[in-house]
Amino acid sequence: MLPDGYSDVPEGKLAAVVTHLQMFARPAPRDVAPPNVDLVAHADPDPDWYRALFTRVGRDWLWFSRLGMDNAALTAILRDPRVAVFSVRREGQDLGLLELDFRAEGDCELAYFGLAPELQGQRAGRWLMEEALTRAWAAPITRLHVHTCTLDSPAALGFYIRSGFTPYRRQVEVADDPRRTGQLPRGAAPKVPIL
Repeated sequence: MLPDGYSDVPEGKLAAVVTHLQMFARPAPRDVAPPNVDLVAHADPDPDWYRALFTRVGRDWLWFSRLGMDNAALTAILRDPRVAVFSVRREGQDLGLLELDFRAEGDCELAYFGLAPELQGQRAGRWLMEEALTRAWAAPITRLHVHTCTLDSPAALGFYIRSGFTPYRRQVEVADDPRRTGQLPRGAAPKVPIL
């Protein structure tokens, strides 16, 4: 339990407030046309390809959790038949990531959801969310959940709520700054100073 007031974050670490959200039924579908992109399923994704897309999409938000995993651990997740990995592709370039994790009985986690800067602000996020909801609720689940944090886009939490998710839990996450460990370049996420 964290005490009230300020708590020091050790040098070289990041702290983020994480909000967990969930839904128990598919919201009414919204009619959203795809912005000249395709959603491509990857049943056997190469770990290097995945890390490159993960970094392209998550660099500005300091996504790092998959970057420190060795190939065997990452491959075991990505090739699990209960994990679905998709890229958003435009003109041969993968510019978005959707990952649905069905490994917990009756649940689906919207594990990763994001777009590279080239697709942001073009309604691609709304389209991708509709695709995610359709695919998740096509499975026999009773709950879809996701989490976001204060390192993510400032629009992310509101977007998830507008998409039908309800916040239910808040946590503080402390982790090594991936720019100091070399997992991300030092220039990533300049909005968050390196201490």
